[in-house]
Amino acid sequence: MGDVMEYELAGIETIARGVCVRDGKILLCRAKGGSTTYLPGGHIEFGETGRKALVREMAEETGLEVETGRFMGVVENSFLQHGKPHAEINLVYEMTLVDADAEVSAKEDWIEFLWCPLSELEGARLLPADFNALAKDPATTFAP
Repeated sequence: MGDVMEYELAGIETIARGVCVRDGKILLCRAKGGSTTYLPGGHIEFGETGRKALVREMAEETGLEVETGRFMGVVENSFLQHGKPHAEINLVYEMTLVDADAEVSAKEDWIEFLWCPLSELEGARLLPADFNALAKDPATTFAP
């Protein structure tokens, strides 16, 4: 199967995402040059919990240690990716940086992190759009 991941063949990804709010701003991620943003996190590997995946992904992508808090719910999303139907299931957790004052920068060259004021979240083109509810209540819960 080469470089194609099994979840890509199925067309469904299971992703752990973190909601990290600091000083009225939420941590977002985007592909460099991209026009949309998303909550930080990544794919859950077989046999891994969502919490462990989030901690691992943040360490890989930023070099920083994070802690997961309350499970905030599930956000399902379907869309076209490269012209093909695709779907994702997002497990969402509260997330804090162990070093609360740490600068968050990407260790991978294709992504970047930014702090977006909650009041400007709708302008950040956050995907899936259900996450825009965080602008009004960063402690909201998500139900499919």
